[in-house]
This record gives sequence, structure tokens and C-alpha cells, in this order.
Amino acid sequence: MLKPYTILIIDDHPLIVEAYKTAIKQTETQQNQFQFKVTSAEDADQALAVINQFKQQNSSPDLVILDIKIPPSSDGKILSGEDLAPVLKANFNNLKLIVSTTFNNNYRLNSILKQINPDGLLVKNDITSKTLEEAMITVINQPPFYSKTVLQLLRKTASNNYLIDEIDRRLLYEISIGTRMNELPEIINLSKTALEKRKRNLKEVFKVQNNDDRSLIIQAKKEGYV
Repeated sequence: MLKPYTILIIDDHPLIVEAYKTAIKQTETQQNQFQFKVTSAEDADQALAVINQFKQQNSSPDLVILDIKIPPSSDGKILSGEDLAPVLKANFNNLKLIVSTTFNNNYRLNSILKQINPDGLLVKNDITSKTLEEAMITVINQPPFYSKTVLQLLRKTASNNYLIDEIDRRLLYEISIGTRMNELPEIINLSKTALEKRKRNLKEVFKVQNNDDRSLIIQAKKEGYV
């Protein structure tokens, strides 16, 4: 007898949702282990309504495929998938969570890994039917699963001994997108003097010999921090 397994897809792009459903059906046929029941939501309000339906029925989704960039809730409390993920985890203890995202820069991916700690993380440009099948089966049986871009990031990070904390990562990210030093204290909540000191330390860590921020960012990108 096939094991029933409920999958909730939260994504606001109908074509992507249909692609997921096709891949799920193929997985069901090829694996011959599970009978998948699929439901979907296209924004935060619909997702919250589905969560309430599960709770009223005293049931739970087994797996959620969650897009990071979803339309926010009407009350403004859920602005993205990053806000919705903890709600899902708080309501369903045994939930397996796969996060998908168009973001592919190292700062954002690191942030998702740290804040959400999903069972799977997929960069959408990496996703094929085979990748999604592998992700679902791995996450169901023995998580985690990371797509190619995420694995490249993790390998770069693991290959060095730099002690770069979250503030350093945010500082590097903001510099990389052109934020000015006099604007940073409003964003990072440190004084300009403290941030300048961190930047000097980062240049020592990355062996940047000049005062050019561009050289710092180039080297930080090579090491997988931006």
C-alpha cells in the first residue's frame, strides 16, 4: 500500500506551481512509494488560510515547498516566505520544508540557511524535474538537500578559516550594493567608527592592500561571502 503524503506548494507563479505538480506526479510514478496529495497557495493570506484548514482538520502537510518572494498578507505581518516559514514550523512539528528562491547571492542564501534552516534549499535557476524529484525524496528520507548553487556556496565557506560573523557579512553585502558608510549606522546599528574598524579588519582578513572597497568586495566574492 502506498504511503499517503501531503504536499503544500506556496508560490505565486502559476507556471512554476504546475511544473512542481508535474514533477511531483512523475516522482509518485517513478518511486512507487508514496501517494501524493497536493494543495497550493499563491500568497501569504491563502497560505495562512490553508494552515488554519489543516489545524481545523487536526492534520498537517508533510512537506511544504515555499517560495521566498510571495505577496504579503493583507495585515502586513507576513511580508515574505522568510516570515511565513516560522509560522509553518510553529504549527506543524513534523513538517519538512523546502525553500525555493530566485536569490543567488551568497549573503541572501546564507541568511536563508541561518534564519530558516530549511530541510532543502533550491535556487530556481538550478531546478529541473530531476532536481525537484531528488530534493523531495532526499528531504522525505534523509535531509538536507541543496541545489548546485547552494552547494557551491557551502563548499567555498567550508574551505577557509575566516572568522566572519553576521555583521561582517551584512557590512560586505551593503558595500557591494553601493551603500555609503555614512548610511550604514542606520542599517546595521553600529557607529560609523565601529563599522570603519570592521572594514579595516576585513581588508586584513582578505589581504587587501589598498583602501579600495571594490578590491575588498572582489576578494570577498571569490571567498564566497558576497
